[in-house]
Amino acid sequence: MLRDQQLLPAGVPARTSTSAQPNVSAWILAARPRTLSLSTAPVVVGAALAWGTAQQIHWPAVSAAFVASMFIQIGTNLHNDAADSWRGGDGPDRLGPPRATASGVLDGAAVNRAACGCFAVAALLGAYLIWFGGWPIFWLGVASILSGWAYTGGPLPIAYTPLGEVFVVAFFGVGAVGGTYWLCANTLPPVAIEAGLAVGLFTGAVLLVNNHRDAEADARVGRRTLAIITGPVVTTWIYAALMLSPFALLLSIMQALPRSCVWLALLALPLAGVLIYKFAREPRGRGLNRILVQTVMMQTLFCALLAVGLVLPGQVSP
Repeated sequence: MLRDQQLLPAGVPARTSTSAQPNVSAWILAARPRTLSLSTAPVVVGAALAWGTAQQIHWPAVSAAFVASMFIQIGTNLHNDAADSWRGGDGPDRLGPPRATASGVLDGAAVNRAACGCFAVAALLGAYLIWFGGWPIFWLGVASILSGWAYTGGPLPIAYTPLGEVFVVAFFGVGAVGGTYWLCANTLPPVAIEAGLAVGLFTGAVLLVNNHRDAEADARVGRRTLAIITGPVVTTWIYAALMLSPFALLLSIMQALPRSCVWLALLALPLAGVLIYKFAREPRGRGLNRILVQTVMMQTLFCALLAVGLVLPGQVSP
């Protein structure tokens, strides 16, 4: 998932034979660690919101959720790397960085086993979280792991439909922020849903850049992503909406927490405007790789500012 944000590590060849000895750099390439903030930043926001509104935080549960979210994303990335290669989705015409399985650096079966191992680690951590948070966490954890597999697995992978952006908004935003808040406060107020949606929309924008860049190659292998269906002009408007809507939601959060310093996140608004301008002017191609990475950084910045604003003194319960 979010399949091309990771730049090729030094020393990993773009193409090599399947007999090449796998190395650490190849596994880093497949895991894509530079995008892990997409799954961990929402946990930080959820914990900060719980502290800011209810003065409640449970560090063991938050730490377990933080690590589990990373393993779910890494597992999804690894499974995506192998499954896309098997489906022929990572051909020589790809515009993003090389993929470990498709380029022959790693064996697809080994990558898939590693993905299963990551999901298993997440499930073990989830067992503790379920014991602590109850059935809501059970259903959220099961849905997260199954959806991670279904992103490029099964008869109709999510990545081959227009629903990819909806998927990441739900799980990298509402689910992660709301689930963390629940673990800390054992409740789920509307402000937690709003904060989760705001965070998740940026992740949806990251995926949209990815799919917009690869629209032509994806269409040739049967994908029907949102960027393919809507075309470049409408995709630009969707990107703008995904980048600006979090700030509209921020105003609603500020109304729910009138004594907070949530307004700090508004400092990221000019950067969002710059990225929208760049996206609108950049044609489909490798030039979007930089915008993609900058969109990831935008999500991280927004989450950091929001979290700081939430934990500063003077909060009130929603």
